[in-house]
Amino acid sequence: MPAPLFEIETSPALPESADVVVIGGGIVGTCAAYYLARRGVKVALIEKGRIGAEQSSRNWGWCRQQNRDARELPMATESLTLWDRFAGEIGQDLGFRRCGLLYLSDDDAQLASWAKWRDFARGEGVVTNMLSPEEAANRGSATGKRWKGGVFSPTDGTADPARAAPVIARGILKAGGTVHQFCAARGIETAGGRVSGVVTEKGTIRTATVIHAGGAWASSFLNQYGIRFPQSSVRSSILSVAPGATGLPDALHTAAVSVTRRSDGGYTLAISGGARVDPTPQQLRFARQFVPMFLRRWRNLAIGGLDGWKAGHETLARWKLDAPTPMEANRILDPRPDPRQIAETHKRAQRLLPALKAVPVAARWAGYIDSTPDGVPAIGELTGLPGFILAAGFSGHGFGIGPGAGHMIADIVTGAKPIVDPAPYRPERLEGSAFGKVAEF
Repeated sequence: MPAPLFEIETSPALPESADVVVIGGGIVGTCAAYYLARRGVKVALIEKGRIGAEQSSRNWGWCRQQNRDARELPMATESLTLWDRFAGEIGQDLGFRRCGLLYLSDDDAQLASWAKWRDFARGEGVVTNMLSPEEAANRGSATGKRWKGGVFSPTDGTADPARAAPVIARGILKAGGTVHQFCAARGIETAGGRVSGVVTEKGTIRTATVIHAGGAWASSFLNQYGIRFPQSSVRSSILSVAPGATGLPDALHTAAVSVTRRSDGGYTLAISGGARVDPTPQQLRFARQFVPMFLRRWRNLAIGGLDGWKAGHETLARWKLDAPTPMEANRILDPRPDPRQIAETHKRAQRLLPALKAVPVAARWAGYIDSTPDGVPAIGELTGLPGFILAAGFSGHGFGIGPGAGHMIADIVTGAKPIVDPAPYRPERLEGSAFGKVAEF
C-alpha cells in the first residue's frame, strides 16, 4: 500500500516559459524550487505523479547530524536551521521537532566508532553526548534492559514525511512559483550547446536552466542523452503502528530495529539498512561500481525479484519525446513490501519495546532508495550540458538534508555564495561517470 501522504492541489496551467524548471517533486526538488521562488525567480516544479509520493514520504523522517559522512555534515547542520524556519515562513506545520535522536548499543566496536565520530563532531560544532550504561538504561527505559552505552544527539530531530514535501510545495505557490502534478518531463531541448527547454507530456516549457531532482529515475533520464550516471536502488520495507503506545523515545536506533514517533502518535518501524536488491538492466550496467558497497552491507541485503525491472525506473531503453514514457506508465513508484522483512521488523520491535504489543499495525509500504557508489549525492551543473543541474543519488539521506541541498542549488543558480561548499558533491567525482560533451538534441 502507499505510504501516508498529505495531498495538495496545484497550478492548473503549464507556463510557456520559466527562468528555471525543476524536474521531480520530492523533498530536494521542492526545496530547490522553494528557495528559488522566494528570491523572485520564475520557477516551475513538475512532477510525474504526486508531490512527495515516492521516497520523500516513505522514509523514517530523521533530520540528523549524528554519524553523517564528513562531506554531508555541513549540509545536515544547515538543513536543521532551515527545517526550523519552514513553519514560520509558510504558515503550516511540517511536523519538525528537535526531539533528539537516541542510539543504544551493546557492541563495543560500534560504541567506539560513535565516540570517534563524537570527537570529530566537536570540532565541527556539533553536540553529541556519549551515554554511560546507566544513562543509556535511563533514556532507553522503555526497552526494560541494560545497555553497554549509547549516544544522544539533542539538536537533531524528525519531520513528518507525509507532510514535508507537499507543505513546502505550498510555500512555492505562496512565493509565486508554479507546481504541476501528473506532468511527466519526457526530456529536454538544447540550442547553441545549452539547455533551451523541457518537454513534458502537457507541452514544452522554454527555459535556460533545468534542475533534475528525479530520485531513482535520474540515471535512466540522463541515459537518453548518452550521459552515464552510476546509480542503483534497493527496495526497503517499512511499517507503522497505530497510536496508543506510551513511554517510548521519539526516535530510537538499535542494531535490531529503529523506531520513530509519527505526527499522529503512532510509530514507524524499520530495520536500518535492511533491503532487497531487485536486479534491473541499469543495476547490471553499474554492477562493478556498486559491488563494494553491497559487499559491505551483505548482512542486511538480500536478492529480490523482478519488481524493479517491471517498475521501469532503471531501464536502459530509449524513449521518444512525442510518446508516453516509462514515467507515465508508472507515475508513482509503489513497490510491494517484503513480507518477511515486515514480519521480522514487527517482531523485533515488539521484543525491544513491549509497549508496542498493545497497538495494531496501521500500514505497510516499501520504497526504492537510490544511491551513488560512494553514498554521497551528486549535485552540480553537468560540464557537457550547460544549464542542466543534477541533484540525485541521495543514498537514503535526502529527506534530512533536502533543505540544505535545495538552498545550495538555488545559490548556484542565482550566483549567490553557496550555503555550503558544493565541491564535495560534484557529479564528476564518480568513477565511471560520463558528464562530458553530449550531442545536440
